Amino acid sequence: MDKFIHSVKLDTNACNGCINCIKYCPTQAIRVRNKKAAIIPEFCVDCGRCIRYCPHHAKIPAYDSVHEMKNYKYTVALPAPSFYAQFNNLTNVDIVLNALLSLGFDDVFEVSAAAELVSELTRVYISQHSENAPFISSACPTVVRIIRVRFPTLLPRLLPIKAPVEIAAEIARDRAIKKTGLPSEDIGIFFISPCPSKVTYAKAPLGIRKSNIDKVLAMKEIYPLLLPHMTHDETHLKPLASSGRIGIGWGGSGGESAGLLTDNYLAADGIMDVLRVLNDLEDEKFHDLNFIELNACSGGCVGGTLTVENPHVAASKNKRLHRYLPVAQTHLNQYPDLESGWTEEVEYEPVFRLGKSFRESLEMMGMVEELTEQLPGLDCGSCGAPTCRALAEDIVRGEATQNDCVHILYDYINSLTGEIASLTKSLDLSEKQNNQSLKLLEEYIEKLTTELTRKDL
Repeated sequence: MDKFIHSVKLDTNACNGCINCIKYCPTQAIRVRNKKAAIIPEFCVDCGRCIRYCPHHAKIPAYDSVHEMKNYKYTVALPAPSFYAQFNNLTNVDIVLNALLSLGFDDVFEVSAAAELVSELTRVYISQHSENAPFISSACPTVVRIIRVRFPTLLPRLLPIKAPVEIAAEIARDRAIKKTGLPSEDIGIFFISPCPSKVTYAKAPLGIRKSNIDKVLAMKEIYPLLLPHMTHDETHLKPLASSGRIGIGWGGSGGESAGLLTDNYLAADGIMDVLRVLNDLEDEKFHDLNFIELNACSGGCVGGTLTVENPHVAASKNKRLHRYLPVAQTHLNQYPDLESGWTEEVEYEPVFRLGKSFRESLEMMGMVEELTEQLPGLDCGSCGAPTCRALAEDIVRGEATQNDCVHILYDYINSLTGEIASLTKSLDLSEKQNNQSLKLLEEYIEKLTTELTRKDL
């Protein structure tokens, strides 16, 4: 399986070559070349930030269509905890769950119910391995991917427990097989996701070999389809909800930590704050913590790029919804055969390493430092790279030249025009000298034309 499958795509027809995306990408995974953006797959972690900040909507999320339901004999919907916070004046989760059945799904299983199981599993795991604390939540796929490529020393701190969505998918599939007698391939498990990161997870999961999720739907696509099926007449609702405050609380930042029933935790949301926390954790600046909850999206999953509600409003709705619920309704003793641990190790992927060996990388790093000193240090992005240092790395990799920097290019052009002017003045010499001067003049003009054409000036 490709290690770098992604669900954030580029619409080249919509892209006009502006540099907004390269400035907002937290892993410097985007370059602009020939007036079009390009995503470097090895660097991308599917945070979706470029989708949010692209003014031309050229960055688009890839996800599945609800019409995929017809390809299965039995379908199960897995609504994420953040899904409930998209609706106005929702007082009962069963309203949403029954609407999903009315939409055409044969069954539903709440990811928030699986989240309560993960909270319980995490409490047990931390108590049994307290000497290795703090542990980092592995529920956000973007965070796991960032650690995999940028923070190899933190890999042992990742909590080796399957994400709630995966546990929900496994329980839902097992339950559907027992209920219908159908083979697994006839059962479709559909996750309703708040972000493209979880779309990528379903295709290329980390910590396990293959996900039980068959298709991933976007909340923003399901939301308008569901509204006509929602009824507030609670007398005719099937009692489907099976989660409490802990499970639904996972939809917002701090919800996972609250489920651990401890004060020794840190919760951060937003990709830039996540990177600061990981840098500080790598530098051993935190003490007396048991758990670190990190969400790439601002506000947690309620701030995902596939949601419809303002993340701050959604966070408020999420808290209001679960205020009067029981603490938890799903417990481990209900699933004695649950396989909850990772089955594969998440390994470091040195995608940012310049060379093939340590020695080669060291030499190339020296070249990068030297080139960075020669560049203006403005980090203007006009070259198509986010910073001057990123351009220097691209040059060392052979993917760019110094003349991609417009400031250096203009200096180069000025020097060429000066040479041309000097040669023009010498054309009143002997015929032989004239021929030599004309030949040099033609070469300089050719160089100048090549650079101007390449930069489209």
